[in-house]
Amino acid sequence: MNIKKRYFALIVVVAIFIGGFGTYFGVQLLSKFEILDNGAASSDQDLLLELADQQESIQENMGKMSKVVNAFTVIKENYVEDVEDKQLIEGAIQGMLGSLEDPYSSYMDQETMEQFNEQIESSFEGIGAEVSMVGGNVTIVAPIKDSPAEKAGLKPNDQVITVDGNSVEGLDLQEAVNKIRGEKGSKVSLEIRRPGVEELIELEITRDAIPLETVYVDTKEVDGKLIGILELTSFSENTASDFKKELTKLEEQGMDGLIIDVRGNPGGLLPTVEELLKMFVPKETPYLQIEDPTGKKSRYFSKLESPKDYPVVTLINEGSASASEILAVSLKEALNYEVVGTTSFGKGTVQQTVPMGDGSTIKLTRFKWLSPEGNWIHEKGVEPTVEQKMPDYYYANPIQIEDDPLSLDESDPSIENLQIMLDGLGYEVDRNDGYFDESTASAVKAFQTDNDLEATGQVDQNTAEVLQSELMEHIRNGEDDLQLEKALEIITK
Repeated sequence: MNIKKRYFALIVVVAIFIGGFGTYFGVQLLSKFEILDNGAASSDQDLLLELADQQESIQENMGKMSKVVNAFTVIKENYVEDVEDKQLIEGAIQGMLGSLEDPYSSYMDQETMEQFNEQIESSFEGIGAEVSMVGGNVTIVAPIKDSPAEKAGLKPNDQVITVDGNSVEGLDLQEAVNKIRGEKGSKVSLEIRRPGVEELIELEITRDAIPLETVYVDTKEVDGKLIGILELTSFSENTASDFKKELTKLEEQGMDGLIIDVRGNPGGLLPTVEELLKMFVPKETPYLQIEDPTGKKSRYFSKLESPKDYPVVTLINEGSASASEILAVSLKEALNYEVVGTTSFGKGTVQQTVPMGDGSTIKLTRFKWLSPEGNWIHEKGVEPTVEQKMPDYYYANPIQIEDDPLSLDESDPSIENLQIMLDGLGYEVDRNDGYFDESTASAVKAFQTDNDLEATGQVDQNTAEVLQSELMEHIRNGEDDLQLEKALEIITK
């Protein structure tokens, strides 16, 4: 490399970092004004002084960049093969973010950023599951309602081990996501490690278009009372307005109580959940607190004069994360509303996107969110006020048939799953301890007959797949929803 090229490379590296810091502080300043709008005490002079301090910090940081620039130059001039500037620069950014050991901070190139925007704004193509990096493992937070991921049986806390036979170990989260996503109609094979299951679970999933309809409405009449049910599958740009529209309709019908269902909701946009909370939490009580990197806490208030005149219950489970948890814990603490279900996922941080100027973006953890009482639920989750699990078959694992079918007088963990699934579908079995007895064989034959399968009383791969499909349809139809039943019981009393 000649001197001109070397200096050009140095300019490229330095310009990337200057551009990044400049945009980053622009975002910081914008966030300060957003906090001001919600009542935090500050002044224009304070903001100007803070910005001046940050500009001094830029100069200090640039002095520390010499080691990075030297590494860039050494690699460019001495590596055995040609290396693109972009590869080294993006690798450096990814390396810095990786050193944070924060699964929610990541670098997104231009293509990935476009996909990220699609997922928030309208629809996208893929399997339909929110993922996170937990303990170095690509982990399912929650499958999206009615998505291929949900239909295939993916569950919260499943760990993705391989994609199409290739290990995801060593990949960052976005690289793994890019391998899982794909065009509608294409198939992807995943190996899953599920907590409590010894063997890996293999799933083949056909990708589809994932529409982001996020608000679903239903009503139940119990003891002469009309109960509204609003299910939120994520918090996207239109969720708050759609929620308000459906809530108004329910109130006009004379609703006697409301259930907000955020089970399996992986979260989304912070401003969206804030808009929802402003509809419920009156102005005397904060609906949320935000802690910035300096430890300064800002409390957020609505302008609402009084709370609703009907009871509200929130439904959560282990797949409820982030904005879902904000909603649940805020209604729980600010209004003493009941929360029914199981302990939620436990994500208590807020990310901001920082444009890099070339279409790429850094998604960086910037704040902690705290409950109205100042509690941080990160890695702990929101505990329900009324714990209620679902029936055992909701937690059953797909049956894996490797060689010979499951048959009479065998013992295997897969047979225990089989018995739980058959029982859940209404086929009587005498035991669910993993021993394939006569009652299990009879139940299998009855299931096979009802589903136009050869009634052998043995479970081959075809029977296992039909059984899984029927069970997922049973679950999606809301059969035996003990958590909803408990919420209805509470709200009508």
